[in-house]
Amino acid sequence: MATAPAAASTREIYGRTLLELGRENADVVVLGGDLNKSTFTHLFAAEYPDRFFDFGPAEQNMMGVAAGLAASGKIPFVSTFAVFGTGRPFDQLRVAIAQPHLNVKVVCTHAGLLTGEDGMSAQGIEDLALACSLPGFTVVAPSDAIETRQAVRVAAETHGPFYIRLYRPATPVVHSEDYEFELGKAEEMVLGQDATIIATGTMVPVALQASSNMGEHGMSVRVINMHTLQPFDEEAVLKAAHETGAIVTAEEHYVHGGLASIVGRVLGERRPVPLEVVSLSGYAESGQPAELLTKYGLGVSDVESAVRQAVQRKG
Repeated sequence: MATAPAAASTREIYGRTLLELGRENADVVVLGGDLNKSTFTHLFAAEYPDRFFDFGPAEQNMMGVAAGLAASGKIPFVSTFAVFGTGRPFDQLRVAIAQPHLNVKVVCTHAGLLTGEDGMSAQGIEDLALACSLPGFTVVAPSDAIETRQAVRVAAETHGPFYIRLYRPATPVVHSEDYEFELGKAEEMVLGQDATIIATGTMVPVALQASSNMGEHGMSVRVINMHTLQPFDEEAVLKAAHETGAIVTAEEHYVHGGLASIVGRVLGERRPVPLEVVSLSGYAESGQPAELLTKYGLGVSDVESAVRQAVQRKG
């Protein structure tokens, strides 16, 4: 099995993958919003200046032009920070991209609390809810750099609008190089019988550590990487509910509209079991990412506590 680095930047891997796609397909074009070095799309711009378009802080215009390029047969990748790529141009995402189901790939970096020192205004904690509210959008939150590379390639090959969520700092790598990403199909990373942690994005390594810690104390905890939130793998949730009888969701996102909301709907409609939620309950502050995750209840111990509560409720 091939090895991988302990940590890697999802945004840098995205930029390098985008450059590879540009070399392979002349229809790939890139649109940026004045943050091109931060999103690593400057790599594409340097090699293909005629296929790169910088709109500055004009996200609504950027999405509208991306829609036009897609309608003309191009494969536009649009990149900025999560707060700027979902909140500001939501009307354009809805009317110009989602409703006509155009082939636009929105890849946003600096999501969640990991934006850290940039503070509350830059921490995108609602982006998954906004993206999932758009019918026809495929929504992916990769767990590491290896999954990011494959998700970006799948997006380029799959017709229709995509939203992919990436991060500012390097994050733990939880996959080996021979991992195979399957769009819309959850990944069962750890087997377990007592409870299941369903995690997405940066909370996957946290869930893995919590499962390992609890295993040392005799508790068998399954871990599922729910990298695709739309379309959603309902069968993976139902299987876990049937076989373990207790579910914990873990996401670096606001409690409403993201993973917890989707899992809760599936369980409520088809197989009610105890559900505990590890997520954000509101806006945060500026600080080091690790300190913010601990302060706002997204640490390993928080996931372990949620698992114990869910198991107790099985009763």
